[in-house]
Amino acid sequence: MLTLHHLETSRSQRILWLLEELKVPYELKIYQRDPKTRLAPPELKAIHPLGKSPVITDGEVTVAESGAILEYLVETYGHLGQKELANLTPAAGTEEHRQCRFWMHYAEGSLMNWMVMKLVFMTIPTQPMPFFVRPIARIICQQVQNKLVDPNVSTALAFMDAHLASHPWFAGEQLSVADFQMSFAVEAALARGTQESQYPHLQAYRERLVKRPAYKRAVQLGGPVIMA
Repeated sequence: MLTLHHLETSRSQRILWLLEELKVPYELKIYQRDPKTRLAPPELKAIHPLGKSPVITDGEVTVAESGAILEYLVETYGHLGQKELANLTPAAGTEEHRQCRFWMHYAEGSLMNWMVMKLVFMTIPTQPMPFFVRPIARIICQQVQNKLVDPNVSTALAFMDAHLASHPWFAGEQLSVADFQMSFAVEAALARGTQESQYPHLQAYRERLVKRPAYKRAVQLGGPVIMA
């Protein structure tokens, strides 16, 4: 049986959502982050040398990296999809396929880089350090956010919002594997970004996601998507 090795508040939520949508039989193994470092536990290295999540095992097959896992699941179990889930990978050569490929790469190649940087520079001033260093660290981190990170996050949010103004889903009119890849990034962007009211189409997109029964089940099973 397929097993999803799921780390709390991680990209693994994408995989859990897809498994629930396709109704693939699977076993869920949940791993907790270290309460102090928030890093993945060492037990995950027994599953894959990188020691990170998500990772799946399917018989003799082990797949890491969320994009690769999503593609594997669609290739292997996509036939289980019905109605709107029947074409998670649009036909090659179509505009939908080009859009799907773009957003699959954009999620991790561009967007999540800024989300991670945002989280890092928000977290650094809260870490243990000499009291006289903390004000300096806070100022430096705030300057980096103001001058580098936040402008790029705002550009990304505006870019996605403009696209979703004329597309209900990232690849076009139908749900695609790109939406699963982008789901975590959208949650992170809205959680770490600015006022949601500035991006009504992106917010409406997120609301469409969270209303889906399979998405709700994934959250119930795997816990919150984003760290508080």
